Amino acid sequence: MVGAGLAGLTAATGLAAHGIEVTVLEARDRVGGRTHGLRVSETGWVDAGAAYLGERHTELLSLLSELELKTSPTTMLGASRFALGAGNTTRDGRFPPLNAVALGDMFELLDELTTAVRPDAPWLTPDAERLDTLTAADWAEQNLTHPDARLFFPLFLGEMMAADPAEVSVLHMAFYLRSGGGIRYLNAFEGGAQQDRIAGGAHQACERLAGRLGARVRLGEPVLAVHQDADGVTVRSALGEYRADVAVVALPPLPAEAVEYRPAPPVPRAGGRTARGCAVKVNLVYPAPVWRDHGLSGWSVNAEGPLLSTVDDSPTEGGTGVLTGFVTGAEAHRYAALDPARQRSTAVEQAARLFPMLPEPIGFHVTDWVNEQYSKGCYAALLGPGDWLRHGPTLTAPHRRVHWAGTETSTEFFGLMEGAVRSGHRVVAEILDRR
Repeated sequence: MVGAGLAGLTAATGLAAHGIEVTVLEARDRVGGRTHGLRVSETGWVDAGAAYLGERHTELLSLLSELELKTSPTTMLGASRFALGAGNTTRDGRFPPLNAVALGDMFELLDELTTAVRPDAPWLTPDAERLDTLTAADWAEQNLTHPDARLFFPLFLGEMMAADPAEVSVLHMAFYLRSGGGIRYLNAFEGGAQQDRIAGGAHQACERLAGRLGARVRLGEPVLAVHQDADGVTVRSALGEYRADVAVVALPPLPAEAVEYRPAPPVPRAGGRTARGCAVKVNLVYPAPVWRDHGLSGWSVNAEGPLLSTVDDSPTEGGTGVLTGFVTGAEAHRYAALDPARQRSTAVEQAARLFPMLPEPIGFHVTDWVNEQYSKGCYAALLGPGDWLRHGPTLTAPHRRVHWAGTETSTEFFGLMEGAVRSGHRVVAEILDRR
């Protein structure tokens, strides 16, 4: 097993439960992949990576129940803050103070695209070739005429996909939104994909799965090559070689493509237009969630960065207040290039403008997924023009003795933790079928 994220560990523990001997090689010094917990107080943790789930995420919820992990609702009580070019505005709900007709028209057009896509096989969608040639930026230029729609579209795409519209194809945009349950479900807290968090942090799921495997999980071993012959596979890491009947590569497309395969797969795992998910997560820690005392939810949407949106991520155990800022799209690249002092000053100053009651933070954490060596982006890889038509048909097809896992190999809930878990279950079924 190459990779000890949620997909790899789901597959490894599933295979081990059927009596199959497994070894998991992980490049990092921790398990979890794109789930990552940060301790913000003596008892409180916050998610620096994947965090949210909803009722439709049935396989993840089943896994959490099995691991005796609980969920807690995402707190969204109070008014929202908006900074969309005409000063700061406070209003109830999450709908921005922009032209409602223009945004309604934009969402109707997106709904049309989303409804038309084939989630099981996007490359077979009617008009797929054209849709996979255009970027989302091209689509916006052609279809969005009102300034408010043009302003809000990249903010929406950043929140949903951590995407720069210039880097993602229209086909991938439509597929991602459809795969995740549709625009309304993906965008919703109560009753939607962001309804709950894992109490104590999403990283616990991988830690508990790894605990079942014990010494079979080996950290600090980046895999360099996977070679096959008639009798099995040889996996070469930075520390040694392993011989196995099959290998599972549970890595995002760009890190997976960096591995040397012999023989080479008929189609690469990533292409020249495949981009990194553009996300930097900023966690600002305060003595308490003081915004709540002023009738605010902690939610904000902002036309200028670095924090394009914020959310109240305070631990359910209490003790501290955590305001999490999302830096996405092209802004993520700009922010990631700043030195640490400048990252802190710009984020803290912006948070204070949005929420003037904030004291100086007692903690400040930046998780730069754009430049993370072993993920190369988050929430998920961004499939650019031509990617779905070229790579889609072989997305899950085993390459002889090599199987593929990871949320980017799931056409259900692509890019989400649910997709990672489902991909792990699929790989277990594939390998059992080989026996």
